[in-house]
Amino acid sequence: MNPADLVQDSPDMARVWSAPSQVRRMLEFLAALAQAEAEAGVIPHAAADGIASACLGWLPEGQALEAIYQEAGRTGTPIIPLLERLSQRLDGSGRSYLYWGATSQDVCDTALVLQAREGLDLFIDHLMAICEECATLAEAHRATLTVGRTLLQQAVPITFGLKAARWLALVVRQVRRLREEYARISYVQLGGAAGTLASLGEAGMPVTRRLAQALGLGVPDLPWHTERDRVATLGAALGVLAGAMGKIALDLVLLSQTEVGEVAEAASATGQGRSSAMPQKRNPVNAVVALAASRRALGVAPVLLGAMLQEHERAAGGWQAESGALPDLFCHAMGSVAHVEEALRELRVDTQRMRAHVSSSHGLIMAESLTLALATTVGRPEAARLVQEAAQRAQESGVDLAEAARSDQRITAILPMAALVQALDPTAYLGSTGIYIDQALAAYHQLQDSL
Repeated sequence: MNPADLVQDSPDMARVWSAPSQVRRMLEFLAALAQAEAEAGVIPHAAADGIASACLGWLPEGQALEAIYQEAGRTGTPIIPLLERLSQRLDGSGRSYLYWGATSQDVCDTALVLQAREGLDLFIDHLMAICEECATLAEAHRATLTVGRTLLQQAVPITFGLKAARWLALVVRQVRRLREEYARISYVQLGGAAGTLASLGEAGMPVTRRLAQALGLGVPDLPWHTERDRVATLGAALGVLAGAMGKIALDLVLLSQTEVGEVAEAASATGQGRSSAMPQKRNPVNAVVALAASRRALGVAPVLLGAMLQEHERAAGGWQAESGALPDLFCHAMGSVAHVEEALRELRVDTQRMRAHVSSSHGLIMAESLTLALATTVGRPEAARLVQEAAQRAQESGVDLAEAARSDQRITAILPMAALVQALDPTAYLGSTGIYIDQALAAYHQLQDSL
């Protein structure tokens, strides 16, 4: 295993995509297929019962499991060595009807769908936990003044609650998208050798319907051996999810810089975040690891889009590339989710530092507000010129914008003192912040109610 996976990925998601998990899902398919074929009169019930019993009562482990995947390098798929070993556990009738009418991709694709659904459930659980953390921050800090930064420069005042609300809205959208992907990917694969299911004759659709019902999946209009839009769309959604987590993680890293210091990850009894060389440092480890996992996920996502180019009725390389890329994407994206969740848990918010940064511009972050207040009388170009000159005088003389504005008779002739004070008050220039926070919280609560 890649050592970076141990640091950056999620052990829970790794288990979902592990070899034992894939084999278990393939055995579930084989058992359900046999039962569906017996119910449709394709194979004897006794044979189906024997196959189902063997499939559901056995899971290769240790060296036996390792041998299956070693041989898969020779056969191109683990289903062939798995079938060889499963056959040894069956009587003659069971061996004759095992895997009747199916092809290896039917088994592997359906196993992939079942694994993907399990992985999506895991994503949604953790994303809802992130939503709760963000909602708590948004409500608690809806009035906590801080600096809005554009192009990494101080811009206008905002509240930290608004920043958290934007994170919340972003994550809510990811949950909704993944729920859509859950429904979109939930289709069985059963097409036989080249997507005609000729091997089952007129029983093809009845068997497909029974198989899908047994596995809790939908029946597609057609087999989708080389039409991989569902898988690629899922991959794109996970790429967007990883990017969303990376955005939150990047915000946290920037807010944790020594020169900013507005937030910090909770201290750990195990010394998490401690520098090996510099005792004074406390690094934002979870946010940093989330960023790394996000970037790895974003690097894998294009593989799934490229894998859509598949030849005729069975791919020569595209499907095989997809089978390695999708588990990696799930694991890397889950790593970013898990570490963002950990970073936000008990996040330390320094409200005094935030307020100090609002004051550190000496009122210059209120330049837009003052310009608009003047513009209602003299128009925006003239107002911008007056405020620009006042700002320049403030910077050159080391006074704040309020003092420079009060000493400018052109400005005071337009704005009475009360209006000038109002225009330079950061708490009075928050626009629709409260509405935005309320809307983000409402959307989250609506999502909660729908789950």
